[in-house]
Amino acid sequence: MDTKAFKRSLHHSDKYYRKGFGREKEITELLRSEYHSTLIRQIQENGYKLQWGEVTIRLAQAFGFCWGVERSVAMAYETRQQFPDKRIWITNEIIHNPLVNQNLRNMQVEFIPLKYGLKDFSVVAAGDIVILPAFGASIQEMQLLNDKSCIIIDTTCPWVSKVWNTVEKHKKVDYTSIIHGKYDHEETIATSSFADKYLILRNLAEAEYVCSYILNNGDRNEFLTKFYNACSIGFNPDTDLERVGIANQTTMLKSETEEIGKLFERAMMKKYGPNTLNHHFLSFNTICDATQERQDAMFELLEEKLDLVVVVGGFNSSNTTHLLEIASNKGIPAYHIDSSERIQPDNQIQHKPLHQDLALTENWLPSGAIVVGITAGASTPNRVVADVIEKIFEIKNKSTQLQTHCHD
Repeated sequence: MDTKAFKRSLHHSDKYYRKGFGREKEITELLRSEYHSTLIRQIQENGYKLQWGEVTIRLAQAFGFCWGVERSVAMAYETRQQFPDKRIWITNEIIHNPLVNQNLRNMQVEFIPLKYGLKDFSVVAAGDIVILPAFGASIQEMQLLNDKSCIIIDTTCPWVSKVWNTVEKHKKVDYTSIIHGKYDHEETIATSSFADKYLILRNLAEAEYVCSYILNNGDRNEFLTKFYNACSIGFNPDTDLERVGIANQTTMLKSETEEIGKLFERAMMKKYGPNTLNHHFLSFNTICDATQERQDAMFELLEEKLDLVVVVGGFNSSNTTHLLEIASNKGIPAYHIDSSERIQPDNQIQHKPLHQDLALTENWLPSGAIVVGITAGASTPNRVVADVIEKIFEIKNKSTQLQTHCHD
């Protein structure tokens, strides 16, 4: 399939929209009332810190809603106002935040149901409105919706689209796309759909395995078994790894994506020589600015003297998980929660440790004066972060009403 030609055709269709409908002012006010927080603004204006009673909050200098997420949510809200009587679907969660997705359900925006683990598009009829979320949608889903004569509202983040364009460039010159991501994540599913030959690598260890295969000719059957769900149909590691280009899921850990790129560059240079490297290796910077800023801010926050860190965001949010990973690697107690409801009044917290199921920790807030670092994934509204901070103050200071006192 000529994905580039299809996208070009789709973008010129009168049933396709990737901009708003001129309702920005009213939508901005609505989003502000639902997702913004006066408390968060106060903390930011006070040098990203707030002390009250025995608790000092240190807020990361970049956290929460990024521009791409805010744009996607705004377009979804605007779509409902533009088509008040139409049936509206969304192909996946608009973003990985339970509050935002529930608000859309409350607005009668329906989510494509799953049947036997697969999306069941049979529920969608001609003329229905279908929103593509911030992570995008696969080219096959777009084609299906176009064939059904649906009205498509494309809220795909421009940074995700940038990765798709990179993969298109790989395909044009017959390079295999090495995608740093999770093969079952909706963004990576969409990205790989634009590729011809691809291999999805979850981490540095998998990248080292592949580079060793390139240099040392490993076991082909073992390779194909290992990456059974993470490579293109008919993938042949003996020929399809001769020319490779690097791409990534935009929410992955920046430092790991860079290291994977360097690994492949060194492997190709060693195998083919520096003079022909450009015929075997391509790399474009596709790391999302917002992801990078939040990760950099997390590293900066961890330079402070903190007793613990709270990371707020959806449990299925990749960029949030990587913020937790940064804190965990530093050896500081870190708790990933998706809402303030995970914090119990008896000083218990239900949280998701890195790569584990939900856990319950008692007495998670130490006695005496403490400093708590707070950050949030790119899909988390300020209001949710504020609720978490208020809950910590409430428990630690044994008070039911928050009175904010900012000190320099």
